This record gives sequence, C-alpha cells and structure tokens, in this order.
Amino acid sequence: MKKQIEITVPNDYSAVTLKQYLKLQADLKNYEDDVEAQDAFLIYNLTGMTPEMLVELDEQTISGIRTDLTKMLSKQDYSITRTLKIEGVEYGFEPNLSEMPYGAYLDISKFDTISIDDNWAYIMSVLYRPVKKKRGALYELEKYNGVEPWDEEKWLNVGMDVHFGCFFFFTRLYKELVSGTLNSLKNQTGISPNISSILERSGETIQQLSTLQEKIS
Repeated sequence: MKKQIEITVPNDYSAVTLKQYLKLQADLKNYEDDVEAQDAFLIYNLTGMTPEMLVELDEQTISGIRTDLTKMLSKQDYSITRTLKIEGVEYGFEPNLSEMPYGAYLDISKFDTISIDDNWAYIMSVLYRPVKKKRGALYELEKYNGVEPWDEEKWLNVGMDVHFGCFFFFTRLYKELVSGTLNSLKNQTGISPNISSILERSGETIQQLSTLQEKIS
C-alpha cells in the first residue's frame, strides 16, 4: 500500500520566518563541507520534512522541490515594509533615520556588524515601534524606551520578505546617513568610536547575503 505525503513548498520568502532562516544558516555553516547534508537541511528547514520523509521520496519529486526552492531563493528585490501588524499590534519603521532617537542609535551601533544573524531580531525591535497615531501614509511612533526580551521574540515569526526589505534599506541608507553626519557626531559623548568601520562591514553583508543565497541555490 502506497503512503501519501503532503508537501508544502514555500514559493516566496513571506512563507519563511526569521527563526527558520537562522536555523538554516546555522545548519549550512555546520555542514559546509557536506553538500548532501546541506541539501537535506535546506529542504528540511524550508518545508518541515524530516530525513525519514525524504528517504521515501523519489528523485523526481526531490528534484522538483529543489527547483521550486531555488526559484524562491534567487529573488532579491525586497522593498521596505513601512507598517505591519504583529499579534494585533501595528508597528511602524522609524520614519526619519536622521532623527532617530539617540538611545536607539546607540543600541544599534553596539554591534560589530549589522547583518541578519542572532542579533537581527533585536535590531528590528529598535527600528520598528508601535504606531501611536496614523493618518494616511503618515504615522507617529511611540517613544523609544529600549528593547524588552518579548519585543525580540515576536520578530522571529515574521516573514523574511519583511526582514530582507528592512535590511537592504537600512544598511544602505544608514551607511550614507552616518557617512554624512559623522563629523558632527564624533564630539558627542557615548558615540561608538568604531561606528564608521561597523557600517563599512555592515554594508559588505549585502554582498555576503547574495553569496549565501547563491551557495544555497
């Protein structure tokens, strides 16, 4: 008697959460010298199929899954999501980075690099805050009071289309912003002395991300 298996293959990064993506990154790094293991972890992390389920599939089915995933991974045109709802609460992206709260600026600049890694959920919690007022496309955010652990957790279940859109927008714009205002900021106390090198390395992660996607594909 043949066993029927239902397989759900994501066709867009909106169906892949940050939690899944981070797990995939970790598995690919741990097995970077084992192509077969990487292939299995790719399918496992993005479809939820266990190794036991995979061995029961024929090569044609696995090849089809791999092709669908490759198409999804090759997409790189991500736009910033200005507002979104998480657990019934509407959050908005910092509307003016040049006027970003000083505390938020310091909280982000404390990292050696800005990339989609284990620190990214924290950074998202800094860049997005609950919407206080909204009128059309304009909105006002609640005052920045730091990040609580539960603020980070909620971003782990948000789709990677939102994360990629924010990452590309933020790293490019923030690097330009700091490059133009670094002279006026360096006399202020509390500014990270290596902010310039931090942002240079962060900008490089855009290319690193593309390389990772090519490697996965």
